[in-house]
Amino acid sequence: MSAFADILQAMPPIARVVLMLGLVSAAGVALGHVKIRGVGLGIGGVLFAGIAGGHVAKQAGIAFNPEMMDFIRDFGLILFVYTIGIQVGPGFFAALRRTGLALNGLALLMVVSSILLTAVLVGSGALSLGSSLGVFAGAVTNAPALAATQQVLTEVGADAAVMALPGLAFAVTYPFGIAGNLLAMAAVRILFRIDPEAEARRFEECRRAEVSTLETMDLAVRNPDLAGRPLGSLTLMGRLMCDQGVVASRLLRDGVLCVPRPDTLLRLGDVLHVVGPRPKLEQARALLGQEFDRPLTTKGTDLKWERIVVTNSAVLGKSIAALNLQEAHDVVVSRVNRSGVELVPTPALKLQFGDILTVIGRPESLAAVGKVFGNSSRRLQQVEMIPMFLGIALGAALGAIPIFLPGMPAPLRLGLAGGPLIVALILGRIGHVGPLVWFMPPAANLALREIGIVLFLAVLGIASGDRFVATLASGAGWPWMLWGVLVTLVPLLLTGLIARGLMKLNFLTICGVLAGAQTNPPGLAYANALVASEAPALAYATVYPLAMCLRILGPQILVLLLW
Repeated sequence: MSAFADILQAMPPIARVVLMLGLVSAAGVALGHVKIRGVGLGIGGVLFAGIAGGHVAKQAGIAFNPEMMDFIRDFGLILFVYTIGIQVGPGFFAALRRTGLALNGLALLMVVSSILLTAVLVGSGALSLGSSLGVFAGAVTNAPALAATQQVLTEVGADAAVMALPGLAFAVTYPFGIAGNLLAMAAVRILFRIDPEAEARRFEECRRAEVSTLETMDLAVRNPDLAGRPLGSLTLMGRLMCDQGVVASRLLRDGVLCVPRPDTLLRLGDVLHVVGPRPKLEQARALLGQEFDRPLTTKGTDLKWERIVVTNSAVLGKSIAALNLQEAHDVVVSRVNRSGVELVPTPALKLQFGDILTVIGRPESLAAVGKVFGNSSRRLQQVEMIPMFLGIALGAALGAIPIFLPGMPAPLRLGLAGGPLIVALILGRIGHVGPLVWFMPPAANLALREIGIVLFLAVLGIASGDRFVATLASGAGWPWMLWGVLVTLVPLLLTGLIARGLMKLNFLTICGVLAGAQTNPPGLAYANALVASEAPALAYATVYPLAMCLRILGPQILVLLLW
């Protein structure tokens, strides 16, 4: 060990930091893979490996450049929250409209209950104000809350002894803050006998149910009133059929299959292959006549269908109608798949990067349309670097803007966690601005997200490790740890039981709420590892902005009330 310490001491400062972070990260990820009866630390293993590494480094007299470590920690956090925002941005605002009020109500319950518990501990004399603020920040794994604590204590003129307490209490209580989040999720899962795979399927079913499922029907024109009328003039319940989401993609006339156009004049005996929601198809059948006895397949004809991916920046934000595909290329778009959800290809639907269109037409027409939309699988695998770094820069700028509230001794800030997340949510929802595209390939998003959270936890563990063991050994840290367990578990279990027992929410959504309301990235990583689903990330992103603001505001409220 002494030889290894000598090697570290002789290394340049940057190389020393890189070596230590590499070893801690590798050991932590390996530790997270160890499971006992199916339960493991997951990404939280990096924090504990960091604590061990930091303790060993302290004993060997090895120091790390604090500015460098702070930069790596913060940049890792930015990468993590930014990639989450880009991933869930397209579905975040829709989720906010559907379930956002209820989920943020649960987050508010968690934050308020942890603040009240901390106030009770101070009021009863169990904790001093300085140590309670560190317990609050560490128990809910919120480093910005610790920063806000230090800032507000400075504003009220606290002495050096009081200023040192929050950091020590934070280091002692933070590890269980992460573990407690995972334990609460496991407790809800065991108590209600939940199968995460079944919950993921239920979430996807509910998500798809919110968008009308597209079906097909082959309809023969038997209504004499329609003879000689243009296809584009047909109406269902007083609205044009195309605006109702019903698309006629094939026409069989005199034994010949072709692509119909809006100005195609219908004849009795024509057979139309229509795509749309089932209720609308039933209305179309009542209008046209009757269902045909055999499917209109493109096999054996000169018509083909092809899935084409939107990767051309020139068509982003344009509606299907504006591209005039039927007139220009004699093709029909019958379906649009966006992020795994099938959308009705109405004329007003605006295209986004990565949309997958099902297009029907002749081979030469499909080739021409493919060039219009881009249809480049290579672009889907590329990370757009310029938009990514612009988004990170905008997030850092937003996080630094001071927010002045009446009665607060210092302004609030969203910080380097809240700012990039909110910007990424907005940019992910917008999708593009001119040639700038904020789409990120899933594999690249996952890689950057994992790198970010590993770096963040490794640095935080190393920084805490040099004080962690000493604080516990002195006995001063044990009461903090005990009360930290209380502040961690009571809000989590209370919220989890209400969310599942009373509100019957999806378990994966509950995991996202518990992680987001505690602003706990490792909790989200653990939930993501349970099963492949966007449910935890969507819930996390839904409650995170409010929770982060309240967590930062919490210590300042406690100081104002109890100082």
